[in-house]
Amino acid sequence: MPDLSSIVKAYDIRGVVGEQLTTELVRDFGAAFARLVRAESSAVVVGHDMRDSSPGLAAAFAEGVRAQGVDVVSVGLASTDMLYFASGKLELPGAMFTASHNPAQYNGIKLCRAGAAPVGEDSGLATIAEEVDRGVPAYDGAQGALSERDMLSEYAAHLRGMVPELPAIRRLKVVVDAGNGMGGHTVPSVFDGLRIEVVPMYFELDGSFPNHEANPLDPKNIVDLQAKVRDEVADAGLAFDGDADRCFVIDERGEPVAPSAITALVAVRELDKARANGEGGGTVIHNLITSKAVPEIVAEHGGTPKRTRVGHSFIKQTMAETGAIFGGEHSAHYYFRDFWRADTGMLAALHVLAALGGQDKPLSELTAEYNRYAASGEINSTVRDQAGRMRAVKDSFAGRAGASVDELDGLTVELADGSWFNLRPSNTEPLLRLNVEASDEPSVSALADEVLAIVRG
Repeated sequence: MPDLSSIVKAYDIRGVVGEQLTTELVRDFGAAFARLVRAESSAVVVGHDMRDSSPGLAAAFAEGVRAQGVDVVSVGLASTDMLYFASGKLELPGAMFTASHNPAQYNGIKLCRAGAAPVGEDSGLATIAEEVDRGVPAYDGAQGALSERDMLSEYAAHLRGMVPELPAIRRLKVVVDAGNGMGGHTVPSVFDGLRIEVVPMYFELDGSFPNHEANPLDPKNIVDLQAKVRDEVADAGLAFDGDADRCFVIDERGEPVAPSAITALVAVRELDKARANGEGGGTVIHNLITSKAVPEIVAEHGGTPKRTRVGHSFIKQTMAETGAIFGGEHSAHYYFRDFWRADTGMLAALHVLAALGGQDKPLSELTAEYNRYAASGEINSTVRDQAGRMRAVKDSFAGRAGASVDELDGLTVELADGSWFNLRPSNTEPLLRLNVEASDEPSVSALADEVLAIVRG
């Protein structure tokens, strides 16, 4: 058996197929998950992405679940947010087979309880790993049943219903890069019947990712989309990652729109909806790497901003604790209270298109009001002594006049002039991740260079 600590992460299970992640091991994970949720549910819903290994691994997981006397509802090909929809709609725990944007040799499992509640290290994943490591006890009752259910059309109708003004928008031309991932499966159904001309790119489902990695966070993977938006004189571009739970937005000039600006735009719309429903202001979650424009704009629109750690389990937990209506991350994960607090890039994209199509300005002008500061994006440094380098950075900045330091997630330092940075260790690699924000690009560069000199020195 492989070292489970190398594949059981804080939020999911992920590894190289055949080496770290085998059908036998996945079958055991299915059995352990069934034992975890058996007291609260008699069935588990299972979906998978388009990777060559996904159907077989999903089937092995289902075998493990059924061997513990728990039924399986298979939804087949699905995006991760479609699996969350199925978990919420059917009120069942769920398992999604995907490695998101990782290369083709990888696969993984994202787990949730009924209602799409996340299963992370502190909420069941560690228990599952311990049981698999010890050996999952056999079950002496009847085997669970297997059924199949196609939920794509239900998922698409549900999302469209959550943005009711879509049928009345002006006609838009939108280039969509699915990256040969699950967006190629879900976008045609979700956009069907809308006043949107979709120009498709790489919609063919292909887990070998022949055109580019399905990771729009890396600038090199959106170059084709940027060029196509300009060539087509399109109103916008959308780029989905491999499992289509994240969506990145390109404006009509072919320029990326920062996920923080999308977070602010959607937050304003959700706050407006809450007021229209008589709720007054609402809480909006943002992780500590989003632009400080996000809490500013939320407060200006009568909402209550709430800062949290990076990671979907922390966002969802804080949403549950506060009753937040919406949450956003710098990585283009967007969470909606009315979507079982789960993340769905597709719904965020529909909100952006509804906002764009509901007025006459181009997307660059529409989003300009949500972009207030310059940012570095994430800068990674390979570092052996992560803790030592973090201490060195803290020691350098902590005594400066007007500087504030907190360690909610890594090290966040805000300086007297309003500029700030966050430095976090990677959970899985010997990396330190730096994000910097300031009033202008020269200030961002100067602060980033100063921190990196310590990190890499």
